[in-house]
Amino acid sequence: MKIGVLGAGLVGGPMAADLARDAGHDVCAVDIDRGVLARLKEKYGIRTIHEDLSRVEEVKRVVAEFDFVISAVPGFMGFQTLQGIIEAKKNVVDIAFFPEDPFLLDELARRNGVTALVDCGVAPGMSNILAGYVCSLLDEVQTLTIYVGGLPEIREWPYEYRAVFSPLDVIEEYLRPARLVENGRLVVRPALSERELINFPGIGTLEAFNTDGLRTLAGTIQAANMKEKTLRYPGHVEKMAVLRETGFFAKEEVEIRGMRIRPLDLTAKLLFPKWTMGEGDRDITVFQLTIEGKKGGRGYRHAYNMLDRFDPASGIHSMARTTGYTATQALRMISRGLYGRTGISVPEFIGRQPECVAFMLQGLLERGIVYRETVEGPGA
Repeated sequence: MKIGVLGAGLVGGPMAADLARDAGHDVCAVDIDRGVLARLKEKYGIRTIHEDLSRVEEVKRVVAEFDFVISAVPGFMGFQTLQGIIEAKKNVVDIAFFPEDPFLLDELARRNGVTALVDCGVAPGMSNILAGYVCSLLDEVQTLTIYVGGLPEIREWPYEYRAVFSPLDVIEEYLRPARLVENGRLVVRPALSERELINFPGIGTLEAFNTDGLRTLAGTIQAANMKEKTLRYPGHVEKMAVLRETGFFAKEEVEIRGMRIRPLDLTAKLLFPKWTMGEGDRDITVFQLTIEGKKGGRGYRHAYNMLDRFDPASGIHSMARTTGYTATQALRMISRGLYGRTGISVPEFIGRQPECVAFMLQGLLERGIVYRETVEGPGA
């Protein structure tokens, strides 16, 4: 099977390498950055294509040779890239996490006979899969809470933060209003709001705050209360709030010495070298999903916890592993016929099929990513 990985950065590269290890896979990585392509080819021997994927017509031309596609492009170009892939009639797993509603492409995907699985990372992604699974077991869901974050193992001033994604995608988390469900009603809160401190075993105290991480769960899961919060080291919220409120994240152009620029672009340029995860930098991924509800009138509490660290053997960062390997395992699941819903699928749809959940968890376990389940309730 010929597989195209669009975007060969810190997540796309490990995905291409993971898929290339499978017998029968002919993997090709596509990116505009010649440097990342050269490193990927040198380290893993993977075929590469140098291409600007910002144009839909180029996307369609490039993916024409592939049987299956993974899209790992930056979020701001994710929707149009997915549209191009679907128009080319290629099955796809997407981790671009774009802001647009993916179901706007559902009719197109159905018409073209395409299976398109979006938001398939760690969170959104595995958080949705596990939420969909647990909620399918219960008659009534009272609370659904997700805490998740990627952190550097070593805290360095001033930001104590590193990322495997582009700074623009990270900043978007601090700008986009967060949707929550409270008492059965959808509510909107500012990003970075409702800060709380939580202790996580093996890590210590972390800072949790609202981001728009529920995404499609807000409409596909029936629960009285739902929220997703991002985790950082304490103090991060205040720094990001100061930058945001001062205007450093503004998207409207300002004039400086006769030139017009977006403050956001300048901020991202300055933050990139301070936030980018480099070779040898060690990181941690923290994940906790808790769901409380009833089955047969009796109360149950389901929880999944995952703590993952940088893998020194492979040199692959934890956030790249937990995000990317979710997508590659989903590709295997679809290609083997375990899941084949035509149209746009979100990960919680997978959760409704226990055999698919087991397949996803087993594949991640084989790669050292362990989701530990605990259940409290009658007979648990």
